[in-house]
Amino acid sequence: MSKGNKGFGSQFTEGLDDEENLDKAMPAEGIMASRSQTLARIATGKSVADRTEWVDPARCRPWRMHNRDLDHLTEESCRDLIDSFLSAKKQRIPAIVRKLKDDPDYDYEIVAGVRRWWTVKWLRAHHHPEYEYLVTIQSVTDEEAFRVSDVENRSRKDISDWERAKEYTIALVEFYDGSQSQMAEHLNLSKSWLSRLLDVARLPEELVAAFSDTHDITVRVARDIKPLAGDAKALSKMRDEAERIEELRTKEGLKLSGAEVAKRLVKATVEPVAKTNPEKELAGEDGKLLLRYTKVRGGGLTIKVPAKTGATARELLKAIEGLLGER
Repeated sequence: MSKGNKGFGSQFTEGLDDEENLDKAMPAEGIMASRSQTLARIATGKSVADRTEWVDPARCRPWRMHNRDLDHLTEESCRDLIDSFLSAKKQRIPAIVRKLKDDPDYDYEIVAGVRRWWTVKWLRAHHHPEYEYLVTIQSVTDEEAFRVSDVENRSRKDISDWERAKEYTIALVEFYDGSQSQMAEHLNLSKSWLSRLLDVARLPEELVAAFSDTHDITVRVARDIKPLAGDAKALSKMRDEAERIEELRTKEGLKLSGAEVAKRLVKATVEPVAKTNPEKELAGEDGKLLLRYTKVRGGGLTIKVPAKTGATARELLKAIEGLLGER
């Protein structure tokens, strides 16, 4: 296990590519390097791999630790896979599953490949009942399944920081006794990056509610908010602002990006600078604005004459003399 991704995980997922990128002549990187060509041969029928089968997707279920938010799997978000499957007339890259026991409703649990599973189900429900789900069956423990899933999905840009953080938070307790150092070592991650990611899932629920979509809560957003959330006074102000944002979104349809929400929450903690000597206006007898002035420390005056005041020089001088006489 101490080998991290380059040890255990690579035997299952090294070289896995996105369906739509399978035929692009681009060099694979890092732990995702050598397996794609083999899987491509399997998919085109040029070779056969042990325990790789076509199965009914209805007999499969995502395992409890999968890192996909199923509510975000839609025709739009999976359009690339839908088009790829239709073009190839099948799924080409196998998902990774494990056999279930004593479950009359399902035969397999999906360790990696939930998005492919959703796509096959969508196609079957939309005029393509002939599509089946291509899977590689592995025998792994929960902790091993977590690492398999993590290795495959580590480079996926369509998995949000929020999804990954929630998954990591559960795994930290269940598999690594709450030790971030142990988890970082087993996953071959830096401790600092892991800590920043976990901070995403540790934000108070009241602040999370300010975001229209949890996918907007990134590592960078959490970095800006988390330090202030530890201060009771600042947290109270951010909670009040979060309620205002949520109310405006509900009643007026306010749309803010994750960065904009974070900026407003942080700004709410800053005490406004009180203007002890606000600027005043002086008008003539006809109500016409003559000038603006501010009293400054030491009894002085700052006088501003508007560019288009319309007053004569005589009227301005008289107004200024009056101000000086009041000092």
